[in-house]
Amino acid sequence: MTYNLTYRRVLNRMGYYNYQRGLIYHHLDEEGSWNSHLGNCRAFILKAMELRKPAKVTVLGSGWLLDLPLKEMAETGAEICLVDIVHPPEVKEQVAELGKVTLIEDDVSGGLISEVWEKARRKFLINRLGTPDSIEVSEYKPKSDPGMVISLNILTQLENLPLEFLKKRSGGDEDSFKRFRQRVQDKHIGFLKKHISVLITDISEVITESSGRVSEIPSVVVDLPEAEQTDEWTWYFEKKSPDFFRKKSVFRVRAMMF
Repeated sequence: MTYNLTYRRVLNRMGYYNYQRGLIYHHLDEEGSWNSHLGNCRAFILKAMELRKPAKVTVLGSGWLLDLPLKEMAETGAEICLVDIVHPPEVKEQVAELGKVTLIEDDVSGGLISEVWEKARRKFLINRLGTPDSIEVSEYKPKSDPGMVISLNILTQLENLPLEFLKKRSGGDEDSFKRFRQRVQDKHIGFLKKHISVLITDISEVITESSGRVSEIPSVVVDLPEAEQTDEWTWYFEKKSPDFFRKKSVFRVRAMMF
């Protein structure tokens, strides 16, 4: 689908365009420190393609195609659908030269963006939304059989911008925000479990402070399904550019095929 101008304004107000641009800028700033993570993603996906030999593949969260071996996937002859809330112009140009590759703009959180916007957009300090518990979280429903589904570094990102918007406009506490995150992640995993799926996601953030103190914060707040194939690695998210306080942040990543 192609979103109308009103919906694109909603995406802009909720920060989706800035988030997308920020991701590619961060990648460039890291001067290659993401290469190991991106290579591991591509290798795991190609292994799944070899094992499953799907006639059709739907990629949820295709983004800038940094972590997706699109050319190699296309060479298998499979029909490929790339689904994301917004596709960068550069990606549209790249895909135009490939046969059997389709770009789909869709909210893979099952309409969460519209739900959050409609219920919270007019809520400010004096009439804040009660809690995020009133937000309905639905399962994603593609318009056709997706074939093999690849959820690509998106499980923990689906909640981010809607959650930030809700924190500004609702009266929820940390427990209610965690319940919201759990519902979003549960719905996404529930969809994946209905299909042959590949799930690649960060599972926790490991922070090392300048003092040497190390802490680990879970980013996946639900139980992950059992898998036939599993791999894990470290994503050096800020190896080259630690923040102002000199903290270093890495992510533990898990790849699963089920």
